[in-house]
Amino acid sequence: MTGQPLAAVSFQGVTRRYGSVCAVSDVTLDISSGEFFALLGSSGSGKTTLLMLLAGFDTPTEGRVLMSGTSVSDTPPHRRRIGVVFQNYALFPHMSAAENVAYPLRMRGVARAEREARVNAALGLVNLADRWSSYPSQLSGGQQQRVALARALVFGPDLLLMDEPLGALDRRLRDQMQQELKRIQGELGITVIYVTHDQSEAMAMANRIGIMAGGRLLQVDDPETIYAAPSNHFVARFLGECSILRVTATDGGRGYEIAGVRQPLPSPATAPFDIVVRPETVSVRPGPEVVSDGAFGVPATIRDVTYLGAGWRVTLELSDGQSLLASIMRGDDGAGHLAPGKPVIARWAPASVAVLPAEGSP
Repeated sequence: MTGQPLAAVSFQGVTRRYGSVCAVSDVTLDISSGEFFALLGSSGSGKTTLLMLLAGFDTPTEGRVLMSGTSVSDTPPHRRRIGVVFQNYALFPHMSAAENVAYPLRMRGVARAEREARVNAALGLVNLADRWSSYPSQLSGGQQQRVALARALVFGPDLLLMDEPLGALDRRLRDQMQQELKRIQGELGITVIYVTHDQSEAMAMANRIGIMAGGRLLQVDDPETIYAAPSNHFVARFLGECSILRVTATDGGRGYEIAGVRQPLPSPATAPFDIVVRPETVSVRPGPEVVSDGAFGVPATIRDVTYLGAGWRVTLELSDGQSLLASIMRGDDGAGHLAPGKPVIARWAPASVAVLPAEGSP
């Protein structure tokens, strides 16, 4: 019988302490070969420490790090066949783009003819074949980032680690580079572990996301699952905008009541629980007359309206005093009724709700 393929990377009960500070706490995680995996978290969450442990620039206090089933605890960084790209591209200013890319090959004793062929291929992969002789000072931020990427890939690593590589670029360049990175990863089939604090970046690029906070790995899943079914209040708030509402369980956990209005749940939940409502799932209709059709609708008052170009971000106050966010797009039926102080009815579908244990409950 054939066993499961070995994970490209495995963290097994990995902990890293610096004196009394625990930067990474008991992380267990498998990353498959060819996967684009994002480690997402705010500053100090432990994501970069985890990356450094994998790269060999640091050593776990407890646990093991494996690559393709083999422990790399005693393997120095230069023998781990890992390419690394940081936010600071660390290009040598006195070297041309080609010389920067060739540097890892020179350190490995690759012959000149092969070096030139590999450098040409790597620069072509990142669409910089025409900037072979340019120095870093002659390149834009996006082009420097591409050179750093080509340098990390030129020796054929088994794994590519990227630590906030797009943080120094403006929004337009970041969007372009996100597409380029996905294209390159798809062409090469290389395993990528990508560290970022940018939720939209992780959602756009990764096959799976691991969310970290306080050194712990809180949830690992594909972007759609994490967004629709967060595992706790922190994950729900961290990954995109949402409203977490206090409700009262009804019908044995098969539904809930909020502001005197009842709605069923798609599946029973254990009380007490809160609900997570994403703003794009909320519709806003004028006046209390809408409730007369018997459909679910919570009375609310518009408190704030922010214009975002493609639509409006609306802050509502429910009749029980709780706050609810709604995203209203151009052309929506409710777009003509957006004015602070106006009474409205807020609606959302039963299936759009995520359920979490009530905050503060055991």
